[in-house]
Amino acid sequence: MDSTGLPAQNFVVIALQRKIFARSNIGFLFINKQSVKYQPGLDSSKAVYSLYNRNIGVEYNLASSNNLFTGKALLLKSFSPGKKGQDWTQAGNLLYAGRKWNLFCQYEWVGANYNAEVGYVPRQDYIKINPQVIRYFFPKAGNILSHGPQINSTYFFNTSLHQTDNESILSYLITFRDRSTFTGLVMHDYVQLLQPFDPTNTGKDFLATGTKHQWNTAGIDIVSKPQSLLTYVFSGRYGGYYAQGRKLTLGGTLGYRFQPYVSILLSASYNHLLLPLPWGKTDFWLIGPRIDLTLTNKLFFTTFIQYNEQAKNMNINSRLQWRYKPASDLFLVYTDNYLPVPFSVRNRAIVLKFTYWWNI
Repeated sequence: MDSTGLPAQNFVVIALQRKIFARSNIGFLFINKQSVKYQPGLDSSKAVYSLYNRNIGVEYNLASSNNLFTGKALLLKSFSPGKKGQDWTQAGNLLYAGRKWNLFCQYEWVGANYNAEVGYVPRQDYIKINPQVIRYFFPKAGNILSHGPQINSTYFFNTSLHQTDNESILSYLITFRDRSTFTGLVMHDYVQLLQPFDPTNTGKDFLATGTKHQWNTAGIDIVSKPQSLLTYVFSGRYGGYYAQGRKLTLGGTLGYRFQPYVSILLSASYNHLLLPLPWGKTDFWLIGPRIDLTLTNKLFFTTFIQYNEQAKNMNINSRLQWRYKPASDLFLVYTDNYLPVPFSVRNRAIVLKFTYWWNI
C-alpha cells in the first residue's frame, strides 16, 4: 500500500469463445479486480478504494455465411460493494451490407449502478440508439466510382426514456475511381447538460446542469488517393455551438512515404470559438507530427509528438515493437507529458509489454 492508501490489487481476466453455425461464435467473459489485505475506510485521512469489482457476461457475434449480415449481442453484470440493482449493461448491433444499401442499427442500455473498473465506462444510466442508412449509386462511366447519401443519428435517453442528447448527420459521399473521396454534410446537435460544463475549457464560467443547447453545422471532408506517396486529408466545419455561440474547425493531415521504410505524417487542427461573455473569443491549435520506421519485417519504431495549445501540454510517445512470432509482440513504450513554457514535467513513464499467442 502506497502513501495515498492505494492497496495492492490482483487482476484476473478469463475469456472463452466457441464457434457456432457457419461463421458466428459465442463467448464468455469474466473479469475480477481484488484488493489484497485491505479494509476500505479504515484510515479516514486517505482515499477509499474498492475492495473488489467483478464483471461476468456473455456475447454472441453474428456473421452470416453470405457475409450480408453481421452483428453482436452482449449482456454483462457487475458486482461491487454497496452497488446492487441496475448493475447490468446490454448492447447489440446488426448490419446489413448489400451492394447498394447499408442498413445498421445499434443500441446500448447501461444501468445506474453498472461498474467496470477494469475498463472505461464514460456514462451510466442511459439508453443509446444509433440507426444508419447508406445508399450507393454506381455510374457506368466517368471519374466517379460511387456516390450516395448517408443518414446517421445517435440518440441518448435516460432510463426513464427522457431524451438528453441527439446528433443527426446527413452527408453525401463521392468516391472517385482513384479512391480519393469528397464528403459534404450537415449536422444537427442537441444536448441537455447532465453536469456543469465549460464550453471553452478555460475555467471562465460554466453552463448550468439541465440547460438545453442545440445548433446546426455544415462541413466538408476531402481525402486524397491512398496509393500515392504524398497523401492529404482536409476537414472543415462551421456552425453553431453551446450558448448560441459559433464554432469554426479546420483540420488536416499531410503525409509522405519513403517506401518501404519511413512514413511521416503531420496533423493539425484549428478551432475558433465565438461565445457570449464571459467567454468571448477563443482560439487554439492542436499539432502533431508522427514518424513510423519499418526497420525490418519484424521490428518497428513509431514516435508521435502532439502540442495541445488549449491544455498547454506537449506529449511525446515512442514505441518500439518486435514481432518475434505471428500475433506475438514485445513492446517498449516511452511517454512524456510536460508544460513547454515554463518547462515543467507532468509525468513520464517507460512501459514494457509482452504478448504471446498460444493456440491450442
